[in-house]
Amino acid sequence: MKNEIGMKYIICLLISLCSGVISWSQVIVKETNGEQSFPLVSLKDKASISYDENDFEVVKEVARLFAQDIYNVTGKKITLSGKMETAAYTIIIGTIGRNYYINRLISEGKLDVSPICNGWEQYIIQTLDNPDKKTKKALVIAGCDRRGTAYGTFALSEAIGVDPLYWWADVPVKQKKTLYVHTTRYVSKAPSVKYRGIFINDEGWGIQPWATNTFDKEVGNMGPKTYAKVCELILRMKGNMLAPAMHPKTTAFNLVPGNREVADKYGIVLTSAHCEPLLYNNTTEWDKKINGEWNYLTNKEGILKVLNERTSQTASFENAYVIAMRGIHDGGMIGVPEERKAEITEKALQDQRDILSKHIGRPAKEIQQVFVPYKEVLDIYEKGMKLPDDVTIVWPDD
Repeated sequence: MKNEIGMKYIICLLISLCSGVISWSQVIVKETNGEQSFPLVSLKDKASISYDENDFEVVKEVARLFAQDIYNVTGKKITLSGKMETAAYTIIIGTIGRNYYINRLISEGKLDVSPICNGWEQYIIQTLDNPDKKTKKALVIAGCDRRGTAYGTFALSEAIGVDPLYWWADVPVKQKKTLYVHTTRYVSKAPSVKYRGIFINDEGWGIQPWATNTFDKEVGNMGPKTYAKVCELILRMKGNMLAPAMHPKTTAFNLVPGNREVADKYGIVLTSAHCEPLLYNNTTEWDKKINGEWNYLTNKEGILKVLNERTSQTASFENAYVIAMRGIHDGGMIGVPEERKAEITEKALQDQRDILSKHIGRPAKEIQQVFVPYKEVLDIYEKGMKLPDDVTIVWPDD
């Protein structure tokens, strides 16, 4: 393991990866050839990998990682290109609508993607004989969206023997001389749970000091290098969401240059903890000397100002916004009489929904939002606080 503390941390981290991931064992890879099999690496040949430069960044990244996975298993380096290469055996990785060659195969009737059109995080893996005059056989990984393409590619990585925890837990990769894909067509199902991911919590004893002192020393805290590995793990585990670390010793995620861009590069949806409204971490970002009290009755304008600023910064990315009004970090609201807490919380949440509509340019009901009735918030909710029906409720088991 990279660090003894890291192993303990990753166990905690994986507990937070929600259920809803289907089995990937339907994609069959063997070391022996077969009548209809596709040779990733044989004794005589090795396939090339092609993607489209106009595709999503995550597709380019997983194509690179897949090439590295093949090298880790076989010791063979295979060609990776952002355009179609002339090769007898070609692996085509791409998203429907974003990959020119996949679009052409569809229009020519050679690739049927109807089962996943307008789907959610789905993919098709299919082999095609003689798709054009120069290609003897193609292995197509086509996703209905950017994460669908990534999942299809990593499903194949797992099938050749690369465990999702190959890096975090140093899971050995078994060496093989040859790899043949025996699956001629596989259509994935949509995940049974729409959002699945990791909340990095209580990081002060594990990943934060490790990243600060060893892995992200240039940043001096948890930075893009650390989060790139976390996001890769989420994708390999077929997850799609990250609630980043937010305790006092950790620099707020959105204040570290490159963090947000890394999450988007890996196609990860960003969310936050129960006490971080609209991706704003008041634990480390709110300065009482500059901003005043975090008090919605006496300093509503100051609070809305920072929430407006944060939403304007994040509106172009894929997020699931927590709407909340608690105190600093894990404390309850201050300065609000008990009998008015439901009323004030409702007003605060409506103000946040207005902010979302303003910056994202859509009605609030069309924007993914999360409400967490945790600790004293559960009491407020049970006393009659009204919540819009379009908001997802997360019921924590504390």
